[in-house]
Amino acid sequence: MTVSKNHAYFTPEEYLEIERMSPIKHEYFQGQIIAMAGASKAHVIITGNLSALLVNHLRGTECISYATDMKVRLLELNIFYYSDLAVTCHEADRISNEDFIVHPKLIVEVLSNSTEAFDRGDKFANYKAIAEFEEYILIHQKQILVERFQRKSNNLWLPKIYQAGDIIEFASIGFSCDISALYENIEQLL
Repeated sequence: MTVSKNHAYFTPEEYLEIERMSPIKHEYFQGQIIAMAGASKAHVIITGNLSALLVNHLRGTECISYATDMKVRLLELNIFYYSDLAVTCHEADRISNEDFIVHPKLIVEVLSNSTEAFDRGDKFANYKAIAEFEEYILIHQKQILVERFQRKSNNLWLPKIYQAGDIIEFASIGFSCDISALYENIEQLL
């Protein structure tokens, strides 16, 4: 993503204030505010299904799952992104009153035609700057397919593909379930 010098520059604090009042969501990229597209019915259902599973899985642990409306702040890059779902186990994120987290361990994006290239490319590359970030999950909404990228070292991310009939695993938080649980109630939309 390139930023034109012709646009107004907003500080992170100005962005957060604008975002608190805005009826639509925006991401923040190095001084620029970028409106986000709305989500499809399948996207919302998949995110809700996974959110319910993770909230139950994480109950009683030091980790918290946030869905859709929580921003991830990349301090060093001066960026705020909305992930579809993020899990943090960091105390600073748990006790903060901010509308963002800084230390996600797991980030999930549900792919759409308009966001897939960005989610796979620049967004993933930028998320890699987060020291605690261990797993990146891409969920397709037009077919039963989940891609997992697991950090093995700073520059090594191992991919794994899950398809219909598979048990998915998010090693960073010790979670597993049948892939069909993510796609419950959208069979007719596939």
